[in-house]
Amino acid sequence: MNKKIKVLICGTGFAGQGHAEAFRYVDAEVVGIVGRTKTVVEQVATELAIPYAGTDWQQALVDCQPDVVSIATPGGAHAGPIKQAIEFGCHIFCDKPLTESGETAKELYQLSLDKGVKTAFAASFRYMPEVMHAKKLVAAGVIGEPLDVECISHFNLERDIPFGWSHRAEQGGGRLNNNFTHKLSIVTSVLGEKILSIMGEVRDDLGKAPIVEGVHNFKTRRDFIPKDLSDPSLQWGESDVEWTYTVLAQIDSELAKKPVSVMFKHGGLNPRFNDDHIVFYGSKGAIYIKGHYGSGPLYLYGEDKQWQEIPLPDDIAADVPDVEGDTERNWRYLIRELVRDIQGQPVAPYQTFKEGSQYQALIDLIRTNGNWTDVSHLQ
Repeated sequence: MNKKIKVLICGTGFAGQGHAEAFRYVDAEVVGIVGRTKTVVEQVATELAIPYAGTDWQQALVDCQPDVVSIATPGGAHAGPIKQAIEFGCHIFCDKPLTESGETAKELYQLSLDKGVKTAFAASFRYMPEVMHAKKLVAAGVIGEPLDVECISHFNLERDIPFGWSHRAEQGGGRLNNNFTHKLSIVTSVLGEKILSIMGEVRDDLGKAPIVEGVHNFKTRRDFIPKDLSDPSLQWGESDVEWTYTVLAQIDSELAKKPVSVMFKHGGLNPRFNDDHIVFYGSKGAIYIKGHYGSGPLYLYGEDKQWQEIPLPDDIAADVPDVEGDTERNWRYLIRELVRDIQGQPVAPYQTFKEGSQYQALIDLIRTNGNWTDVSHLQ
């Protein structure tokens, strides 16, 4: 294919703008952008020099005739536009979570298969350079047989961030949708994609958040925290999602004789004392990556029984998209893979709606908190 791939963006916030720039990075043509509010979408289109701005997604599909659509709205608003895009025959790049529930995510996956369109699911922090470095080391047998993984993160988010989609399950909020998806993707990218079993517990330690008008860009929501939280005229919205989770999983790996045990521990509101980290333990050593999403540096514990920092290999460094921001870089990496695949070029396997559907089903299971055994009678 020699012609430029045409892309239509759904969403005008941080993700929508980031997706647009990421598609341009791979020389695709961003032909239009759609949002809920006419003034906002027109302003964003002007700022990004996108020729078409609209508020009617179905009409935009007709007017723009895109090859690919990019879904960059909160997860609760994904299902409708994705169904319309699939029916229109578009390939789809979708940010996580795929939808707000396992049921709707499974429906979208099946529809994409029936229509034969390509899909990409952007739980994309698996493309962090040091995560790819760890994958290379583990595959080379540097730590021996993988045995155990731990993923620890504490975000210490402000409790008074204005109420919005991140506080509500039906809108795609919660830390499982917006943190665990990345963590699980990181671990499976290193060990293998077959998840055998899972259990977990979630907590809503927030309860409520102030309702504030004017919040549009997720990345700047902190700027809208009210100065006087005791103001009696202030309205509050109720949270119904988890802000803390603990998940245990078993993953089948071709590199291990037994299932690899994985522990994911995240506190969205909890302060950290030591560094967030991801650690892969093996029969001969271990790999420690600093940072909640594996930003680095990477350390290896080897035969000398010492932790040693290992530099990023040149081949991985050379393949990293050149842009500031981990999120933006990882979008560019995955979008590059999707576009190459659409153009018929050979690419490594990447996550699709198959994984997006699976992850949403797992999140539904974890949220049931159904793994407890009552031992009160033993007291």
